[in-house]
Amino acid sequence: MRVIAVWAVSTLTMLVLAGILPDFQLQSDDGDSITRTAFTAAWGAGAFGLLSALVWPVLVRALLIVPALVLGALVFFLNGSLLWIALRLIPDGRGDANPETAVVVAAVMSAVASAASTALAVRDDDAHWRRLSRLADRRRRRSSTSDGRGGPPGIVFVQLDGVGHDVLRQAAADGLMPTVAGRIADEAGHRLTPWFTDWSSQTGASQLAILHGSNFDVPAFRWYEKETGTVMVSSRPASALEMQRRAIARTHDGGLLTVDGASRGNLFSGGATQLALVLSMAARLGKGRRSRAGYFAYFSDPANAVRTALSFTAEVGREIGQSTRARIRKEAPRVKRGGLYPFIRAFATVVERDVVVAAVIGDMFAGRTTVYADLVAYDEVAHHSGPHSRDAEKVLTRLDRSLGLISRAAEHAPRSYRIVLLSDHGQSPGETFAGKYGLTLKDLVRAGCGLPVPRRAQRTRSASEARDAVRIALHRPVDEQEAEHQAALSDPVVLASGNLGLLSFPDIEGRASREEIDRRHPALLGTLANHPGIGFLLVRSEEHGSVVLGRGGAEVPVPELTDGEGPLAGYGTGAAEAVRRTDSFPHVADVMVNSMYEPETGAVHAFEEQIGSHGGLGGEQSRPFLLWPRTLTDPVDALAAEGGSPVTAVVGAEAVHRVLAHWIRELSGPQVPLAEQSSTRGPVPRTEGAAPDGAAPDGAEVVPGADDPVPGARG
Repeated sequence: MRVIAVWAVSTLTMLVLAGILPDFQLQSDDGDSITRTAFTAAWGAGAFGLLSALVWPVLVRALLIVPALVLGALVFFLNGSLLWIALRLIPDGRGDANPETAVVVAAVMSAVASAASTALAVRDDDAHWRRLSRLADRRRRRSSTSDGRGGPPGIVFVQLDGVGHDVLRQAAADGLMPTVAGRIADEAGHRLTPWFTDWSSQTGASQLAILHGSNFDVPAFRWYEKETGTVMVSSRPASALEMQRRAIARTHDGGLLTVDGASRGNLFSGGATQLALVLSMAARLGKGRRSRAGYFAYFSDPANAVRTALSFTAEVGREIGQSTRARIRKEAPRVKRGGLYPFIRAFATVVERDVVVAAVIGDMFAGRTTVYADLVAYDEVAHHSGPHSRDAEKVLTRLDRSLGLISRAAEHAPRSYRIVLLSDHGQSPGETFAGKYGLTLKDLVRAGCGLPVPRRAQRTRSASEARDAVRIALHRPVDEQEAEHQAALSDPVVLASGNLGLLSFPDIEGRASREEIDRRHPALLGTLANHPGIGFLLVRSEEHGSVVLGRGGAEVPVPELTDGEGPLAGYGTGAAEAVRRTDSFPHVADVMVNSMYEPETGAVHAFEEQIGSHGGLGGEQSRPFLLWPRTLTDPVDALAAEGGSPVTAVVGAEAVHRVLAHWIRELSGPQVPLAEQSSTRGPVPRTEGAAPDGAAPDGAEVVPGADDPVPGARG
């Protein structure tokens, strides 16, 4: 009935256009009856439908080299081109249009047909499910997978990026996520428990450890490496590839998904052979080897393509409307949401979600053993709208519908599946550092060094106090000549990862000491430590070893740090050990800066333009979740079994890896080797026989990637 309805609407649209456009006709030169003309229009519309079914998959396969964002924008144009061909197939030459008019007709017909189809089915999960199940079933038959449900169960890990433990529980309690609520309420079948991140509470560090067993030497989402003069950024394919290579070299393990695994929508491959939207593999070459190949299975169905294209357009409009309403109401805190952001948001909340969900369903119908998928929609929206905003709540509801489709697929898959939901970090709310104090962290650092700062920052109280501190420390005014001398001496590199800042001096070899920094910039560390927007600093001292500095002259050696005391008061359990571990990294910054944290409100100040942030210590960002079937071993018991000693909580992303690996072995037998957890703290030596750049040990294939960030990829 839906097909007939769309056919009728397309026929009517073609008749209307023929009456409006002088260079478009559906009649012979001698004229035709109304019935004959209607028949001609119906013929053209039907030919268009058949061409879409037969030619569309070929076009999509040919366009696999096109980025996903561009491919989505081409959907209407490609449909229109097929319609132009359909006009040429009408008998007796009754369908005719000059090239310019044909383009217009094709575009309008494509849009109307797409709108009609989507209006009838866009919110019909049953219709969408039927399309996905037919697609998955075809893939299963091609892979010759048995239809029986015998053998050991498989396991599917679905990562809800950025969803904190408390946010998930509240969304379930408020009825925003009925699928999740059902699992939480079924205490006999499932259990929800938090885990605690490392200091670097962001996807790059967390997911690298979860999938590859180690996030050693990943101090933040982005960091500066002095020996090469490069900035590593987790959302760049080349950086993600190098991070993955280093983790494999350290653990000597290909990853969590090396045995019949699939990686969908992740930053890293996990050793899987089946890939879709995997950042570290974004530049893979060769037939069927691109991570982008995962698009084909989804977009080969015109109905799926149209559904996603229209949803993409609607999401762009939704974001523009929501950001406009926030400006009119003068909501606070608020950040700019213009430029390309509406399109990046639409990619994350629509294209990535639809492709990943379809791929996971296909994996389950193909009977794959282990699947790990990341849905990034909430994280993207929460950064700009806030983790507790109405915008973010609506995204959670749509994600819950996707989880419902995956759960439904498990009931029809050729083997039974255990579905585990988890997150890589949470998000902490709060006004940005720049919004609160009128200057960025980089401006404050430059002011503390006596370097020139922008005019907007010069007028702020923080910059004035910093320059006063410089004058007092130097016992003389800081004039332009002195500023030029300081700039020539060392122009610091200042990077931000949520509410975690990293300060490095490129001209100081190795990790700069506190004494060296004080000799060059005597007011800098005091300015930073005593700023109300900053919680604490980590810096290495020649005399006392690494120390944590806080307000009022507080100074605690790193070995003596205690949770809940001194500069770490309020930052929660595990903060001291997280700081100690990061201090051991070869690429820890000269000065690590963590923003303030208000335990009463849960607020932090991001050093980026984000009112929902993560990356450092403080609040909900450090408390992600695990929602797991009780048929699996309790995570704490799994860790105790792997480590041989009792534990009370899951602390650190590497511990999550050990839990997930234990579950995989528990279901499938001892197939997946546990990543070796090296107790050494130091750089990985590139010894003879080690994997060269572009390769990985143990058969885990990696290839060079590109430097361009992927749209929508967030930490």
